[in-house]
Amino acid sequence: TLAENERTCSFCGGRLEEWEGQTEDSEEITVVEVSYKVVKHRRQKYRCQCDTQVVTAPGPDKLIPGGRYSVELAVHVAEKKYLDHMPLERQVRAMERRGLLTDSQTLWDQKKALADHLQPTYLALCERALSAKVILADETYWKLLGAKNETCRWWAWCVATEDTAAYRIITSRSARSAEKLLGGYEGVIMTDGYGAYQSLARAGPKIILAHCWAHVRRKFVEAEDAYPDLSQQAVELIGRLFEVERQLPRLTPGMSDEERRDALDTRARVRNEQSRPVVKQLLEWAVAIEGRVLPKSKMGKAVAYMLKLWEGLTRFLDDPRVPLDNNGAERAL
Repeated sequence: TLAENERTCSFCGGRLEEWEGQTEDSEEITVVEVSYKVVKHRRQKYRCQCDTQVVTAPGPDKLIPGGRYSVELAVHVAEKKYLDHMPLERQVRAMERRGLLTDSQTLWDQKKALADHLQPTYLALCERALSAKVILADETYWKLLGAKNETCRWWAWCVATEDTAAYRIITSRSARSAEKLLGGYEGVIMTDGYGAYQSLARAGPKIILAHCWAHVRRKFVEAEDAYPDLSQQAVELIGRLFEVERQLPRLTPGMSDEERRDALDTRARVRNEQSRPVVKQLLEWAVAIEGRVLPKSKMGKAVAYMLKLWEGLTRFLDDPRVPLDNNGAERAL
């Protein structure tokens, strides 16, 4: 608002009165910094006239019984560490600048207590993911700082479904690790061509592998520098499969049983009418050029990769539940 001495008309000298309901608004982005407060909880005591029983009202829930730190502070520490990759020692210094004196061991205790509290939820998510009849699986490396300040790799494995993504950090990318993640699973697993999944499928008949067309497409894109014409032909044919998929109804968690049946029927019909001829054309094309390219060239390896996984790549034609790719798992990672 205008100061009193500025409320004079520059033309007639009269007083400027407030124009009700009329303002000129603008936005400004500012910073409201985190602050740390000591909150005192006063718990009322009650007693009976017989002077035999005294009852105290309960206090707020604590991650650590009798602890001095709130659940909100534990979540704040975990957010900074895992979403912003901010080490605990750096958090300690940031907190000190804002008036909170603590140490990294205390912050570690808070996030450990939070992890213990969330463990049943995490296990339930893993169980929910592995209860689906069709899952997407993928893995990526996870850097680990060793005891001798040497960076080595662990692996983050992901299992994704229509509504769930569950993760495991395992020390290797071996078939044994795949068994640790997926052992006992019964259903369809959509993966790339990594051999650990194939070893798992060979170990028992309860796992059916479906393979990812996005990974096949990537192989042909990488071969463009040596075989541009052949690369374009393969990418265009695979692109037609994805064009068909974009027309199909998506399977979503909120569907009723009837809606899901209708969606699956539509997917099966359209894929049979439109995708199957393209897949047949792709196979004929691959067989025709297989002997025309160098086996160890990028194009030769791309063709060999596709033909080796052909059974899993065509699984989607006979099972409408199966997606065309496992990009859902890649996005989750």
